[in-house]
Amino acid sequence: MSLMSFLQNNFKYIAIIGTVVIISGVGITAIVLNSNDGIKIELLTNAGVMIKAGGTRIYIDPYDLPSSYSAYPADAVLITHEHGDHYDPDSIDFIKTDSTDFYFPAIMSTEASLYDATSVAPEDTFQVNNFNIRCFYMYTMPGSIDSSHPQENNYTSYIIEYEGFTIFHAGDSWNIAEYTQLHGEIDLALLPLGPGCQTMTGEDVVLVVDTLEPTYFIPIHFTDEAKDSFTLLYQDSVEACGCQFIDLEYFHSKSF
Repeated sequence: MSLMSFLQNNFKYIAIIGTVVIISGVGITAIVLNSNDGIKIELLTNAGVMIKAGGTRIYIDPYDLPSSYSAYPADAVLITHEHGDHYDPDSIDFIKTDSTDFYFPAIMSTEASLYDATSVAPEDTFQVNNFNIRCFYMYTMPGSIDSSHPQENNYTSYIIEYEGFTIFHAGDSWNIAEYTQLHGEIDLALLPLGPGCQTMTGEDVVLVVDTLEPTYFIPIHFTDEAKDSFTLLYQDSVEACGCQFIDLEYFHSKSF
């Protein structure tokens, strides 16, 4: 059987492997038939994150995006709460299309009306193509009248699962009791470092990592100074929990 006949007869099996190497008299040629890039996480400014896999692009809290991101349109935009460093209409308008789906906490009814967004609350679930998404709890200073993220507002963090890989984006949250429900479920935790906000910070971040037991942790919502300080003081503690600390800069990405 000739090599070409072999390729034609076994194409569907070869495509699963992904690469064929053909040896001829003039050298070696690699033919890439199928490529699986996994899931890509790109940090944006503040708590903004872009998640891409299987041809689907999901944004969470896109903020202060350059206009060049119009080249990376959103299949879905998820918002955790209405604060201006999480809900940024200018950034949303760069990445929206006629087919973009929007998911906003129910308390954001005015903002939702502008984008025909679906209103969500903690424990709601929905699907974006091959992504399964669960809304989770997000609040600070429970029981305090001074909380800037009151528990009763039902702001939403997000649990995003794609082909068995589960990401948790905590938004602006404290180390809250509900995290015990997620123990052992999370592969990648995206947790805020503050600063100048009421989110978890410092040792509380380590306690959340210890509770969740994720495989990976990437900080979000940081200044360079705060992240450098956290890395110096707490990276070893994070990794002592059996979690890999990934120090990622804004507008840089990591694939899994």
